[in-house]
Formats: sequence, structure tokens, C-alpha cells
Amino acid sequence: MNKRILVCGAGGFIGGHLVKRLNHEGYWVRGVDLKRNEFSASPADEFVVGDLREPDVVRDVLDDIDEVYQLAADMGGAGYIFTGEHDACVMHNSATINLNVLELGREAGVRKYFYSSSACIYPAYNQTDPDNPKCSEDSVYPAEPDSEYGWEKLFSERLYAAYSRNYGVEVHVARFHNIFGPEGAWCDGREKAPAAICRKVAQAYDGGEIEIWGDGKQTRSFLYIDECLEGVRRFMDSDFAGPVNIGSEEMVTINQLAEMAMEIAGKRQRIRHIDGPLGVRGRNSDNNLLRQKLGWAPSAPLRDGLEKTYRWIEEQVATSQPEIALSAKA
Repeated sequence: MNKRILVCGAGGFIGGHLVKRLNHEGYWVRGVDLKRNEFSASPADEFVVGDLREPDVVRDVLDDIDEVYQLAADMGGAGYIFTGEHDACVMHNSATINLNVLELGREAGVRKYFYSSSACIYPAYNQTDPDNPKCSEDSVYPAEPDSEYGWEKLFSERLYAAYSRNYGVEVHVARFHNIFGPEGAWCDGREKAPAAICRKVAQAYDGGEIEIWGDGKQTRSFLYIDECLEGVRRFMDSDFAGPVNIGSEEMVTINQLAEMAMEIAGKRQRIRHIDGPLGVRGRNSDNNLLRQKLGWAPSAPLRDGLEKTYRWIEEQVATSQPEIALSAKA
């Protein structure tokens, strides 16, 4: 427990929860991000507000560090990633961070890394059937990610593997599948489907209407933050480098996700389907390798996590938009 750990992206959703988990386990933790988490105070022993694209910042935060959890990235939900408007920034910013963290970490003597990759690296041609997507770890090549975000993640996976081969550093690469929960983006344009739908349901009155992009028949799986962190910690304590999926195998349509949120809210609402960025037609985590290597896989029902997330977002709506919250109850 005397290890000194750096969490990059500690001001973000997953990174913020990871700091809490590591702190609870008794590790000394330094967090770094462009900003602090806006929803709760970080329990990090030290928190640096800094830009990981800047080498001097990276050198400073890597000082006397044993392990790095690299979750910092320029990212967001479909409304941010799939419009094409942010592609250059997404690729440049995230790649620069990973190049800095690895090279300057090598110079600083860091010997162990966790890197958060994404299910967005999987080929679009394997995800055209919403009922039968293929997302096993060995299906990534021939490569055809559906976004520049996915291409950058795939490049960085190879970057971490190269540093492991050439410099002997220990790396663990996980491909996250739609992690969600409280204290994440919910109204700033970067929110993902569970948060966006919970917000829409919370803001609309009983008997009202919410909007869903596309026909709502596209499929996804969503993993609650607590199980994500359990997987990450088990993975880091193993001798397996990955890449490995960390996600849920409970696949639902976006329409079903919306209906579940309505049930939790106790509301009956109409769904209006509109044009919008969608991503692939179907995606679901394949956890066979995860079970084989770690003897564990996520098992909590989606509804359990969605209920906790909805209650938190409902509270945010009531606090930040009281006039909407009042009208939604009318």
C-alpha cells in the first residue's frame, strides 16, 4: 500500500471514481486533469490542474510515481464523436497525451501502466446487425473503426504495446464499453446515452415526449461504474496485458433503455425519433476472454445502475433547472 499512483483524467467521470476507489484501498494517489471534478471533491492526496499535452506538466506529475492509470482523453458521447466536427482535436489531443505519458514516464522510471481504450476500436463491418454484433478482442483486424476517436484509441493501444516490447514496461489495456453512473456529464453535449436519456425523462412531464436519435433500434450494452472499477483493479493485479473488454453483456435497444428510465421515473412518455449521429448499428461486450483470464465478469443488472444514475440526474435537474423540474412533475 506504499505505492504512489498517478491517475490521468482524475477530474473526469471514470477517473474521479477511480481516485476514490484507490484512496479507499489505501494507496497514495496523485490526480491530474484540466479541471477538477465539478460534482464532488477529489480525495486524491495531491491534485494537479494541468494540461497533459504539455511535456513540463507531464514531467512534474510523473515525479516519484510507481503506477499510472491513463484515462485522460478528448472524448464524449455520439453528439460529440460522430458529427466529425471535432475529429482533429480528438486525435491530436489524445495521441499527444499518450505519447507524453509513455515517453516521459519511461524517462522517469515508471514501470506499470493501465490504459483505457474503447469498444470504438472494433470494425464497423462487424456491427451492422443490431442483434449479432461481433466484438471479441481478436476481431479488431482488418481495422475499420467507425470514428476517428476509435482510430486514435487503436493507435494508442499499439503504442502501449510497443513500449512494453521495447522498454519492458508492464502495460494493461482495457477496452471500455459505455461506462455510466452518477457524477458524469449529463447536459454539456458530451454526455452518453444513459445520462442523456435520464435527463430527457427527468425534464419531460408525465404524459409528455422525449426525443431519441434514429429509430431507437440500435443496440448497446452499458456498464455501471462500480463494476468497471472492479474489473480494472482485478485486471491490474493480474499478469495479463490485454487488450480485454470490460463491459456488460446485457444488450438493449436505445428504445428499451428509454423505457427502462421511464419506468424508474414512474412516467409514461412518448418517444419521438429524430435524425442525429448514431454510430454503429449494434455493439455488445464479449466477455469470454475476461472470464478466462480473470475468472470474473460483470453481472449486475442494467436496471440497478440506471436507477442510481437516474436519481442522481433527477437531483441535478431539480437543483440546476428548478423551473423544468417543477413543470416535469405537473
